[in-house]
Amino acid sequence: MACATWERRLTEPAAPPGAAGAAAHAPVPQPGPDTEAEPNHGFDDSRRLTGPNLYFGGTAVTLTPLGAAAADPAWHARWTALVSGLAGGLGWPDPQPQAHPHTHGTLLVFAAPEDTLLTATDISEWAWETCLAEAGGPGNAGFDRAQDLGADPQAVLAVFAERARAERDPRLAALRAAAQAHRLPIFEDDDEVSLGAGAGSRSWPRAALPAPADLPWADLHDLPTLLVTGSNGKTTTVRLLAAMARAAGLAPGLCSTEGVEVDGHAVLSGDYAGPAGARAVLRHPGVQAAVLETARGGLLRRGLVVRRADVAVVTNISADHFGEYGIDALDGLAAVKLVVANALPPAGLLVLNAGDEVLMRATARWPHARAARQALFAREHHHPRLQAHRAAGASSAGMTCGATCGMTCGVSDGVLLLHQHGVDHALGAVADMPLALGGAARHNLDNLAAAALAAVGVGWPLDAVRSTLARFGARPQDNPGRLERRTHHGAVVLIDYAHNPDGLTQLLRVARSLAPGRLGLLLGQAGNRDDAALAELAQTAAGFAPDLVLIKELPQMLRGRALGEVSARLHQGLRAAGLPVACLQVEADEQAAAQRLLDWAQPGDVVVLPVHQKAVRERLAALLGG
Repeated sequence: MACATWERRLTEPAAPPGAAGAAAHAPVPQPGPDTEAEPNHGFDDSRRLTGPNLYFGGTAVTLTPLGAAAADPAWHARWTALVSGLAGGLGWPDPQPQAHPHTHGTLLVFAAPEDTLLTATDISEWAWETCLAEAGGPGNAGFDRAQDLGADPQAVLAVFAERARAERDPRLAALRAAAQAHRLPIFEDDDEVSLGAGAGSRSWPRAALPAPADLPWADLHDLPTLLVTGSNGKTTTVRLLAAMARAAGLAPGLCSTEGVEVDGHAVLSGDYAGPAGARAVLRHPGVQAAVLETARGGLLRRGLVVRRADVAVVTNISADHFGEYGIDALDGLAAVKLVVANALPPAGLLVLNAGDEVLMRATARWPHARAARQALFAREHHHPRLQAHRAAGASSAGMTCGATCGMTCGVSDGVLLLHQHGVDHALGAVADMPLALGGAARHNLDNLAAAALAAVGVGWPLDAVRSTLARFGARPQDNPGRLERRTHHGAVVLIDYAHNPDGLTQLLRVARSLAPGRLGLLLGQAGNRDDAALAELAQTAAGFAPDLVLIKELPQMLRGRALGEVSARLHQGLRAAGLPVACLQVEADEQAAAQRLLDWAQPGDVVVLPVHQKAVRERLAALLGG
């Protein structure tokens, strides 16, 4: 095999300023015996991105480099050269290796063929460990030095070529090709492969895949698929869309942070707003339409499961989870959310919050989002962006409209209007929509408008949309844990998730508009938010001058923090924002904290309960008569 370029890249290591020269080349990774201790690797979080992602439109791998060289661009360049050389020697397409520095470190990422992603992670890890060894660090701590291949590029290439050959599965490759030829989706994980979607799908163990000729092609088909992402409002919008699908005569499957449901029945409980939830819905034989909450974490950890969707919704962008997976600012978070646009074909629809400046700015920067057909919503029908979008749609009537299809949704004179094909359609008075709480829950106007656009965009009847908007939210079980309104001894009780400052602001605004009496608040947070985020949450709460704050411990959600650390930070933040010690209490149990607030409440008060645990929420619902 001719690989002069590969040999040059391997045998000419970088020499950053101050380096003492190149050490002997580190060995290629080899599995050690079962008795070996866990090695001290020079990297962390080495992952496969099994679908479109923040960096590439296809599959890729990424890792977080550790060690003194991790922040040095010269060693990033050396890693890039090693990766590119190996990829070229293996005959892979250009891997386009990239280094992405951020506040807490660096991410190294490159594009890789989907049938050799495990080999690609090995290459990424080996390349970085080699950099560490050359830099004089411990490097290759996880590799068996007895198998050291030194600087022989042919030997190194041969090892990875054999790994790639062993990883490739001809049966799976045949199924992928057949699925593409039949224009059907294929969904894979480490144990199972499925073709088609929902009621039109079939699944097989990965170890027992059929030949394409043996498949029941006439029984396999795709189904309407809608993706919903954003910082707040995802679960409410997903539930609204599932209700609209039922009103349109379809059996919907949905996944969310609450679980997986099929035609209104719970199938799985827990946080399923990632790849596992999407696959569970898309493989269920009872599903005729898929509505998939698509959270930031899954997009960053694994990429997008769905390669084709009819509609993708982005509800909004607000500060949350900064510092995780290299995302430190709102613009980066918006880019992550817009990965869903990768799944849209030319006829697909991207539904966007026109009132969100960060989101609209990011949309203009990202080609896959900018090129998509767009539908815009805002709280006001006459929002300037909505007016401009309608005008652009009118000027392109009769042509392929691209991003100027002109669909909008917003409120005019108390009526929710959906504009399509040059016509305004009245969807009902906002005051009559239970989810809007008589107009008090203004943030839910965004969710109502987004869901209406998505439903019409996928072809569901306007009557199904209208009837859903007129009734959804009238019962607590329509949208449990999301602006769930109850009463207790004459006090109003609001149960919600409100997991970030923006969500808490919206919730407390509603609370202040509903009751004239005192305000009691349950406050807590998971441990994976940094100190600044905890301080902002406390400041947000203090801004509404609550009369009593019960600060709860969440021992199940410490996520690296010490027990009591989060509650102490929140207490400190509340005091710094001006709340007196007399109105602050700490409780070690979430349900006990909620109960203390309920016991405190009097007629005319409002008690706000942002509940993190589903089991606690369900017990509170039973206590409050739901």
